[in-house]
Amino acid sequence: MCAACASAPPVQEMSDARQAIRAAESALGPGYAVPLRSARALLERAQLQLEAGAYAEAREYAIEARKEALRARDQADNPQLRP
Repeated sequence: MCAACASAPPVQEMSDARQAIRAAESALGPGYAVPLRSARALLERAQLQLEAGAYAEAREYAIEARKEALRARDQADNPQLRP
């Protein structure tokens, strides 16, 4: 990764994570808040790192938040994966 890329705020990654969480919330409904807890916590960490200027860390947390939200959404698509 280039140095300039690491120092830029992770605007796209933060947006992607927020959108993935919203999509999972919509797909899962209110009864499935627990699977999204991890995604929300990771997004919160990303936001804190972003505010602290730690853009590389914020980017990593945002990427992980998106992955967790996608996993949660998979539960909506596959009833066998639901808790």
